[in-house]
Amino acid sequence: MTEPRLKTEIRVSAHLRRAQGAGAFATIVRRGDPDAGAVAVKVYIARGDARLYTQSRDMDGNAVWREPFESDQQTEDMEEKIDAWLARETAIDPDLWIVEIEDREGRAFLD
Repeated sequence: MTEPRLKTEIRVSAHLRRAQGAGAFATIVRRGDPDAGAVAVKVYIARGDARLYTQSRDMDGNAVWREPFESDQQTEDMEEKIDAWLARETAIDPDLWIVEIEDREGRAFLD
């Protein structure tokens, strides 16, 4: 029997509160399925500099966070690359949630 999972809408809400409580600006850019949608977190650091984290599952079914862009792929126009990637993903997965965080320290506030 699988372990019950917390609804995505509740997890995203808690994520926003955690980021805002630490002084960062956080918002939901796109709402996905409230029960089981995947989550992508875009962290805006400075002009054109951003990072992307997406949630997936490991072999045991546990939630893990990964970066679709490796550190050697980071460029000045990273935000544009991330936005293009997110546009492609939402075309494939209409249930995807997108959270955007603006934080000078680059914190993503992931679990």
